[in-house]
Amino acid sequence: MFKEFREFIARGNVIDLAVAVVIGAAFGKIVTSLVDGILMPPIGLLLGKVDFSSLFIDLSGQHPTSLADAKTRGLAVVAYGAFLNDVISFLIVAFVVFLIIKQVNRLKSKQATDEGPTTKDCPHCLSSIPLKATRCAQCCVELAA
Repeated sequence: MFKEFREFIARGNVIDLAVAVVIGAAFGKIVTSLVDGILMPPIGLLLGKVDFSSLFIDLSGQHPTSLADAKTRGLAVVAYGAFLNDVISFLIVAFVVFLIIKQVNRLKSKQATDEGPTTKDCPHCLSSIPLKATRCAQCCVELAA
């Protein structure tokens, strides 16, 4: 079992995934900092000096003065301002991931066209076969080199 686990971990995909998770976590922190510290303050200022991270709805009926006060007193509140910040952070991360995937797909498609075709059609059964094949896998006819 240990040997199988070691082989699983040694695969390239697992290592790539681990690197992606670490980079993604660091990128998430950067985006959170961007949203909380740079984007939301000017938006809050434009909307009447509102701090989105401290917006909440009091469910307890005790009227706390701030979200921090409600949390220290253990009151039931809906902290929708933090949710708005998280939604904006998610949208930024999703957009950046979209742009990265779009670039990777563009590079892959360009690379595939640069390499040329990798298959040919069998002249007898018209199935797709590798260029270097000497016999068709479908109809077993020998092919000219």
